Amino acid sequence: MYSQRDIILIPIPYTDLSSHKKRPVVIVSNNQYNSIFEDVVVVAITSNPEQVKFSIPIDNSSLEEGSLKLPSLIRPDKIYTLNKKYHYQKVW
Repeated sequence: MYSQRDIILIPIPYTDLSSHKKRPVVIVSNNQYNSIFEDVVVVAITSNPEQVKFSIPIDNSSLEEGSLKLPSLIRPDKIYTLNKKYHYQKVW
């Protein structure tokens, strides 16, 4: 089961749709929602420091477990709904 605050990797398509790259996201839907519905709601994470506007900083001190390679930003402007039938790689 996916839990709120889990970080997973999902395939994000390039803007020209030619391919995709795995990118980290954090699950923001709460555990009750996640247990009832077939979807989870996630928000993108980036290590690109140019995305500061409207972003929320996250670093290793923000995590209960695991670690980030670089200080990063949560992008509240990049929200996705994912169907749980696809198995996403859990980072932590």
